[in-house]
Order: sequence, then C-alpha cells, then structure tokens
Amino acid sequence: MSKLTLFAALMIAGFLGLQFSFIGQVTEFPADQIKNDQTNNSTKNQTIMKQTEKFEFQQLPYAYDALEPFIDKLTLEIHYGRHHKAYYDNFMNAIKGTEMESMDINDIFKNISKYPVAVRNNSGGYFNHTFYWKNMKANGGGKPTGKLAESIDKSFTSFDEFKKQFSDAGKTRFGSGWAWLSLDDKANLFVSSTPNQDNPLMDTAEKKGIPLLTMDVWEHAYYLKYQNKRPDYIEAFWNVINWEEVALRYEAALKNLGKK
Repeated sequence: MSKLTLFAALMIAGFLGLQFSFIGQVTEFPADQIKNDQTNNSTKNQTIMKQTEKFEFQQLPYAYDALEPFIDKLTLEIHYGRHHKAYYDNFMNAIKGTEMESMDINDIFKNISKYPVAVRNNSGGYFNHTFYWKNMKANGGGKPTGKLAESIDKSFTSFDEFKKQFSDAGKTRFGSGWAWLSLDDKANLFVSSTPNQDNPLMDTAEKKGIPLLTMDVWEHAYYLKYQNKRPDYIEAFWNVINWEEVALRYEAALKNLGKK
C-alpha cells in the first residue's frame, strides 16, 4: 500500500457523513431535530479519525447562522438538513446488505468505478459534505500561515495566484461539482475540480490526491442567497475558510507521507 493510500485510509475514515441524491430523493430532516452546538469540535478530533469509526451523519460543527452573512442560515439548514441528510440515507441504503457495509470508505473510493452509480454518487456526497462543513468556520477567511502558506507560495507563486486558480476551478466547473486543494503522493499541492459528487480520492479522478480544502459549487450550496451568481458565492466563500483546519490536514498529510 502506498503512503498516499495509507494516509488516505486513515484520514478518510473520519470525514464520514455524506451522500448523493437527486432533488426528488431529498429527505426532510427538520431543523428542530438537529442540535447545533456553537462550540466547535476540537480540530484534532475533526482531523484524526479512526478506521473503526462507523458511517454516521455527523453534527454540524457550528450553528446554522454561524456563517452569516456569507452563507445564509436558510441555505445551510436546507443544504445540511435535507440534501446532506439525503445523501447519507441513500448511501446507507445503497450499501445495505453488501460487503461495503464493513469496508473503509477509502477502499470504496479507490474501487468506486466497480460499484453501482448509486454508491459512487452517495458515498461521494456523504464524504464531500462532511469535509466541506469542517473546512469552514465563523470569523474565518484571511490567509493561511506557517508551512501551509509557504507551500502555497511555492506551488502557486503567491496566495493570490492560488486563490485565482481555486476560484476558477469552481467557476469553470460545468454543471455541478466541487473545487479542491489537494496534496499528491510527491507532497505537491495542486488545484482540481470534480463533477457531481466525485472527489480526488476516487479511482475515477482525473488527478488523485489527499484533499485539504474543498468548495461545493452545486447550486443548492448558494442559490437561495446568490441565485445563479456562482462567482459571488465563490468570492464570499473566502471569508469562511477555516485555515487552521486546512493546515492541520496538510501537516498530517505530510507526516504520513514521510515528509515531516
């Protein structure tokens, strides 16, 4: 097993919590049934996961209105409580009674092309959304510091150039999908985008890597506030990034690749 695969297996086992669905499959998940603790889970617990952890629909790490005014409360309620919950429910249904129930999600991803499309869509939605929630926070934004900042400058020449490339990955993604900052098996940072609910850990990805930061560019992530103005949502996203979490992911990735 390569170091990249080993780390991905360790890291992914904890970002579990998502699934894919079409609009007609969305499951109602009333807001008053979701407890939103204002106190964030520790970044250590968010980043370091156990392979034995079961698939679960994880609680948001902040209240619905915590990301205002950049991501509005109603959008977050619907996005998390309905879309994300539906992805989770559909993922559980898709793997019920199969060998995948006992598999690590990384093993599902690295063989995703062999599984039914419902597994690909729902497992990706399950993982991608949990990952997305955790790389945002109230009073976020600004710029990264330390080794992550140095690596971004080295890989992209400057933070502004990285911001442009990452934003463009979201703006130019045709239809629905995601923008990613990831680390490859040579410990190099790269920006990519994936369609639908795919991610860089899947064997179908154009470029594979360990994800560090993601941005959801499905319309349900922004249409209530920004209508069809995806670039406005993308510009707002830079104000809620949790760079501390991204830096922890980066440092953990380097360590597990033997680069630290």
